[in-house]
Amino acid sequence: MTTSFVEVDVRPTLRAGGEPFGEIMDAVNALKPGEGLRLLATFKPVPLLSVLSSKGFEHKMRELGDGDWEVLFSPSAAARTQPETGAPGIRDDGAWPEPLRHMDNRDLDPPEPMVRILAATEEMAPGEVLSALLCREPIFLLPELAKRGHTWTGGFEPDGTTYKILVRIGGSRGAPPPAAA
Repeated sequence: MTTSFVEVDVRPTLRAGGEPFGEIMDAVNALKPGEGLRLLATFKPVPLLSVLSSKGFEHKMRELGDGDWEVLFSPSAAARTQPETGAPGIRDDGAWPEPLRHMDNRDLDPPEPMVRILAATEEMAPGEVLSALLCREPIFLLPELAKRGHTWTGGFEPDGTTYKILVRIGGSRGAPPPAAA
């Protein structure tokens, strides 16, 4: 199957000092089956690679010159043959105990909310739950939580501007978290 690509050029946004992540994710979410994304950026967008990989995309990169990069994100073979589901062991929408720790990170600029949340998880015991408020969906945080063996659930609050995430601390060395009571 040939992939057709939707082009997103975030170079003007980046040169103006803006944050293009929302623009990129809007384009990704609007892709039709069989479509990929042709991203043009002023740097090699390494953090985005794992985000889109978790959404079922493979990538090919090439430097265009003067620091500019082209990245082609194509639906992976697995994504083309299977319906989208949450990655096992990452998102958990089951019963959750009350959070023991609460954080409000809405006034912080990236990557500070992620750094603070990951630091807090290091201080908590397996099975404990952390609650955090954010001003955007924590796309870069989610793969980091999974790597550490934590589960999470979250979404935008009714106000539409606050993202609330609950993180259940996993066991040591990536062991699965204890079952909910």
